[in-house]
Amino acid sequence: MNRLASPAQLRASFIRWALFLVPAVLLLGYLSGSVSGEASGDPWFVALEKPALFPPSATFAIVWTILYVLMGFAAAMVCAAWGSRYRLAAIAAFMVQLLLNLAWSPVFFGQHEITQALYVILALDVALIITILLFWRVRRVAALLLLPYLGWVLFATVLNYQFLQLNPEADGEDGSYAVQRIEL
Repeated sequence: MNRLASPAQLRASFIRWALFLVPAVLLLGYLSGSVSGEASGDPWFVALEKPALFPPSATFAIVWTILYVLMGFAAAMVCAAWGSRYRLAAIAAFMVQLLLNLAWSPVFFGQHEITQALYVILALDVALIITILLFWRVRRVAALLLLPYLGWVLFATVLNYQFLQLNPEADGEDGSYAVQRIEL
């Protein structure tokens, strides 16, 4: 017999992984955002000059939800690929990029460290590209599912850089003071 498992067993393995990983990735993303605080209610963030490319705030919740679901399914495909020799390396790379992803919001929104957040997201860019390359060796569809995520992270990298360029004085600012804007 040349197979490690039947197609039905492989499908069942993928479904089990997906039932665990999709909610887990969604929950971790939600918790990362929650720990950081809501951007629209943060006086520090509200006071920042926004880049021209900055989309409406509601866009972020919608896009990240979709991306976290895609990430969970992609990871499930790789985790269910028991016969691949790149499986463990791909899973490890996925975990590293996920940790960097989850670290970005607390650094940017929680600590108000725009420069440090830029370093985190640049490391995420590299880790994500490595993850996609390893996923490609395990399951090509899994790698393709991560491409929208890569596009969004690269966009977020540009936004992070533009925030730093537009608001150098706000980098690392404590932000514990109240900001009141009065327009006449």
